[in-house]
Amino acid sequence: MAGHSQFKNIMHRKGAQDAKRAKQFAKVIREITVATREGMPDPAMNPRLRAAISAAREVNMPKDTVERAIKKASGAGGGDDYTEVRYEGYGPAGVAVIVEGLTDNRNRTASDVRAAFSKHGGSLGETNSVSFMFSRLGVITYPLDAASEDDLIEAGLEAGAENVETVDGMHEVTCQVESFFAVRDALESRFGEPASAKLDWRPSNTVELDEEKARSVFKLIDTLEDHDDVQAVYANFDLPDDVAEKLSA
Repeated sequence: MAGHSQFKNIMHRKGAQDAKRAKQFAKVIREITVATREGMPDPAMNPRLRAAISAAREVNMPKDTVERAIKKASGAGGGDDYTEVRYEGYGPAGVAVIVEGLTDNRNRTASDVRAAFSKHGGSLGETNSVSFMFSRLGVITYPLDAASEDDLIEAGLEAGAENVETVDGMHEVTCQVESFFAVRDALESRFGEPASAKLDWRPSNTVELDEEKARSVFKLIDTLEDHDDVQAVYANFDLPDDVAEKLSA
């Protein structure tokens, strides 16, 4: 289990808890708010908002909740103002960690993230202190029955994608950040809405963890992910199959 997919596995471990669901909704609403204010309230004219709405569908957010969030963000006063932030550092066992967030108080968020790293055996670094070990990519996934791999490869390459492969039982299309919205829209027009479409940090190399170190790393990631201001956490760890099985038991 590579670090770039740890978010999915954490979500699997933590299950469908009501509190977790509420946090998911709150995080997606923040992204909808920022996307709406950054562009237009019409998803057809706002690629980032379309991506946020796609993320809302992934967590089964009701359509009326999405519409209310867009309406609130586009109205006068529009609620809280959020700023995009990114933090980088090292966790236990030298695992590189990237934290992305949306906050209405930079000082509070930075202090809380720093405290989380310190409490769990890590250290917060400067911006770009670990991101050079990752690649920033657009990632679009489709169920296997949505299209053949050959058709996806043809359509993806024509739209500007770099790679198409089968990962965890899904077709996965990757592309450069600059091509993300164009590739996603081209695939959606041909194959329908993707299962997911997002920007991701993929590690160039990984640190293999034993069970003890993995548990320490997951404690840090869980703490960060549970913070209201944190949107996503990425790390460059890798778990042997036997360790992954023990952690998911």
